[in-house]
Amino acid sequence: MSSSRSEARAATGQGAALAAGFLGWTLDAFDFFLVIFCLTAIGKEFQRSDATVSISIALTLAFRPVGAFLFGLMADRYGRRLPLMLDLVFYSVIEVATGFAPDFATFLILRALFGIGMGGEWGVGASLAMEKVPARWRGMLSGVLQQGYALGYILAAAAYFLFFDRWGWRALFFLGGLPALLALFVRFRVTESEVWQESRLHNWEHLGRAVLQNWKLFLYLMLLMTGMNLASHGTQDMYPTFLQRFWHFGPAKRSLVAGISMIGALAGGIAVGLISDRIGRRRAIIASLITAMLLTPLWAYAPGPALLVTGAFLMQFFVQGAWGVIPAHLSELSPNQIRGFLPGFAYQCGALLAGSVGTLEAVFAEHMSYATAMAATAGTVFAVTAVLAALGGEKRGHDFRAHA
Repeated sequence: MSSSRSEARAATGQGAALAAGFLGWTLDAFDFFLVIFCLTAIGKEFQRSDATVSISIALTLAFRPVGAFLFGLMADRYGRRLPLMLDLVFYSVIEVATGFAPDFATFLILRALFGIGMGGEWGVGASLAMEKVPARWRGMLSGVLQQGYALGYILAAAAYFLFFDRWGWRALFFLGGLPALLALFVRFRVTESEVWQESRLHNWEHLGRAVLQNWKLFLYLMLLMTGMNLASHGTQDMYPTFLQRFWHFGPAKRSLVAGISMIGALAGGIAVGLISDRIGRRRAIIASLITAMLLTPLWAYAPGPALLVTGAFLMQFFVQGAWGVIPAHLSELSPNQIRGFLPGFAYQCGALLAGSVGTLEAVFAEHMSYATAMAATAGTVFAVTAVLAALGGEKRGHDFRAHA
């Protein structure tokens, strides 16, 4: 009887940790993509071009490593739960403040601060969830966790569709206070990672030494995550603007197409994550990226709305399918003692290096069609990232507790 109760408690703890990481990343992405959908409206109010407003996206991405560095080190020194709660409250406050930005300079500062919060959440939430869930299902549950990003996109599209015409862009950012409620869930329902408790380093000197000893692994993961961020942001960030400028779609149609593409992302993240439990992490990532590359012409040059929607769905199925493997892959490659820091910091440094892709696409589109600008960027990125994935190592199904 006591054994069954222990198993039930363990399952409850796994579910709560996964839910916390998933919802934290969902609300992070929701806040991030509000800027994507409202880009032209923000530019109109502040009298700025698309390319200028897109600098706010690059700023958010640029400050994400700061959050990953600070909150990641805290997670390895003091546990996963406290940094996660602090991060959720921090970016909630910043997001609400964005809705009150009186000028463009203030808006840019707030988006940079939001980047700190966004950067801190992923590494802490992913390490907590991946250390809790069973190793045999880690790939599939990794896909569930990562596709909180896609759900956040869908929620942003829905909020834009339902409220933008009625209330304008500022009101949408007031919804960004919701993560503060999630912090209460973490406080009362999520238990600390047993892997961290058994592997923790008890002073900053030892933690710093562990980080420095793994500098080669960090460099590789940073390069891989640069490619992965280029793949996702290169196909997502300017996509609503592409639909507006190239297809002349209004807010309703843009929201619908983007929302359908993210349904594809949700399905792809879970499906490819599950497949990676069978064929390996690298093979799943490479196959997804190559398929996305083959789909690029349909995605960018669809001759009609039906094929446009099909291309959008399939593109995000495979791009986010590759991404669904990432939380498990990076967690398995990282040592226990620095798992809160290393995957998240490498991820966000990659986001920093990839942060200008939206601005570059907007600039390219001033000299060629939006379709060509986005297709050329995506095809190149997919090929390079597939090669980077092939060059790395793999520890599929790695038992964290055995190496505590």
